[in-house]
Amino acid sequence: MSEPVTAIGRGGRILDVMTTRRAAERRPLPSSPFSVPPPEEIEQFAVLDRVTHDKYGLGRVVSNEEGAVTVDFGSQRVRITSPFRRLTKL
Repeated sequence: MSEPVTAIGRGGRILDVMTTRRAAERRPLPSSPFSVPPPEEIEQFAVLDRVTHDKYGLGRVVSNEEGAVTVDFGSQRVRITSPFRRLTKL
């Protein structure tokens, strides 16, 4: 830590200019409601995986691209993009 700087101000008073220390970065408490939530893991699907969707029902993965899957639900094929919140692997 550095020494305070002394100066003479108006009226002949001695002024000490204080220097502040840089505060250390605080770690968030695990129980804090303001802590950053951990990133969600994106589920990986392979071709021929059986899946269920909240809107379309049961289906089978027919193709897998980066960030999207195409699922055959019997009556239709639907391309679903990541994140797959409503799609569950069976």
